[in-house]
Amino acid sequence: MHKERNQMKTKKEAVIFDWAGTTVDYGCFAPVQAFSEVFKEAGIVPTMEEVREPMGMLKWDHIYTMLNMPGIKEEWKKKYGKEPGKEEADQLYARFEPALLKILNQYAEPKPYVLETVEKLREMGIKIGSTTGYTDLMMEIVVPAAKELGYAPDCWFSPDSTGGMGRPYPYMVFKNMEALKISSTEKVMKVGDTVSDILEGKNAGMFTIGILEGSSAMGLSLEEYEALSQEEQEKQREQAKKKFEEAGADAVVRDIRGILEYI
Repeated sequence: MHKERNQMKTKKEAVIFDWAGTTVDYGCFAPVQAFSEVFKEAGIVPTMEEVREPMGMLKWDHIYTMLNMPGIKEEWKKKYGKEPGKEEADQLYARFEPALLKILNQYAEPKPYVLETVEKLREMGIKIGSTTGYTDLMMEIVVPAAKELGYAPDCWFSPDSTGGMGRPYPYMVFKNMEALKISSTEKVMKVGDTVSDILEGKNAGMFTIGILEGSSAMGLSLEEYEALSQEEQEKQREQAKKKFEEAGADAVVRDIRGILEYI
């Protein structure tokens, strides 16, 4: 607790955001669509909870984690006569990547309040970094598309830059710190929308914030969220907040504007 108080008191020099679900792609739907598609093609229909639980991981790791979920593993065994392993994960990933690349450019729109919040951070002299579960190839599609719409971090790093060691490992965060020339983790804030994001930030030893609205943890489109009653919206936020807090989040905010009070 004492260390966390010190982290809050230390002036922040950089914020490292996650990508999809945090700054762009409200609800993080691009990977969800592709994951669902490849499993259905293999004759397995995963639940939305199964698809979203590993969100934020390197995409191959995400598929492998899904294959090891009890329900999916049992269905796979019934259909194919054996439990799925790394070979099956390779086969699914080979189909996943093209499926995602085909639709990615449609999912680069910045979330509400992102552009103005990033502008305020820059006015305060804060540098903007990003980590992601996407590969370099995927980012080469979404980064220019997001830039055209007004969002461009100072740098970003995918698991390709860390030998495939994506979240929950902290190495992408450290790559950002090196590129941004930040001397201490206490001067950096990590912000994300999944449990994997929270674990990444805490494993890096930095103050870490979870974002609720438009998060993968909530898994709702903007239209779905706005169609809910205020009571149901609150219930959805509380459920996501609990996941972040259990993962060790230092703070949880309703939307990206909320991080400004922690700078």
